[in-house]
Amino acid sequence: MRSVQYTVRVPMPLDKALRKLAEQKGITRYAALQHSVKAGIAAQTMPATDDSQSHELIAEVASMSVRLSDLERMIDRTLFTAVAAYCYARSAAMGGGKTDEIITGEINRAYDRQRARAEGRS
Repeated sequence: MRSVQYTVRVPMPLDKALRKLAEQKGITRYAALQHSVKAGIAAQTMPATDDSQSHELIAEVASMSVRLSDLERMIDRTLFTAVAAYCYARSAAMGGGKTDEIITGEINRAYDRQRARAEGRS
């Protein structure tokens, strides 16, 4: 097979990526460039397959995303309810005397603390 020589200029970010790829594969950057060109041309010339498995997979991932969002809302609401129950029970156990406004403030602060801990912010 006859080869044709090209002179190629690549932006610095691509050069860094090419060098990293070559290092990971244990090849020269020129070999990595040749491999990348072959893979890029193959990807652009191959006809896109329209199989039903990829459509099913995409639909399932979308469905999981919706269910995950629902689950997050439900868990968040459960956390708030648990914090509210704790704050009201604590107030009652300590003899009461607090207004709903004071307890609501305690609930919101406790809820915010628990959310921060769950997100790793505390």
